[in-house]
Amino acid sequence: MDEEDLEKIGEQLYNLIHPKHKDNAGKLTGMLLELPGPVLGQMLQDEATLTAAVEKALRALQLAQEPSKVSCKDEDDASVSSDSLGEQLFELVDVYNTGHSQKITGMLLEQHKDAVLNLLSDPKLLEEQVNFAMKTLKELSVEETDVSDSSDADDKERLGEKIFSLVEELDPLHANDITGMLLEMDPAALKQLLSDRTMLEVAVQKAQSALDT
Repeated sequence: MDEEDLEKIGEQLYNLIHPKHKDNAGKLTGMLLELPGPVLGQMLQDEATLTAAVEKALRALQLAQEPSKVSCKDEDDASVSSDSLGEQLFELVDVYNTGHSQKITGMLLEQHKDAVLNLLSDPKLLEEQVNFAMKTLKELSVEETDVSDSSDADDKERLGEKIFSLVEELDPLHANDITGMLLEMDPAALKQLLSDRTMLEVAVQKAQSALDT
């Protein structure tokens, strides 16, 4: 996606976000524009997907704007437990919709507590670390692919199996048909469905509507 396309999408997103979030419309739009192209396209077409993404971005903004809750310097302070740091970090990482939020959060939590606190209060630093973690994960997956010699078809099959098991929980009767329809989507969008329950439910509802017609 080139800069011109991104600019157009940014304007459309801003116009959709501004009526409900006037104060933070610019920041929220900027955060959402970090997401993959197929996901942005889906947001523009589907209000529920956009709303879910905006809510995530808002939570991340609120955490970033309230460092007092997390920037306690006392190592022994029970209020800044590893669990609460992990939860807050996951919320921020999840905004980037990488499809690997849990893995990336785990990688970032391996750092010293002070370094993690810095990430919570510095969105720019967090973005750099998330991008670096994604690069590392991609390199690892490339190595695994080289070793296992798996093809795109194998990847699609694995995605299909994962999506089928989730769809089956929502609609056991039509799980096969719905999974088949979802597998026509872009692989990046499919991974997004696996990591975001709300988006999956929206996609399943759309497929159900198509089946009913």
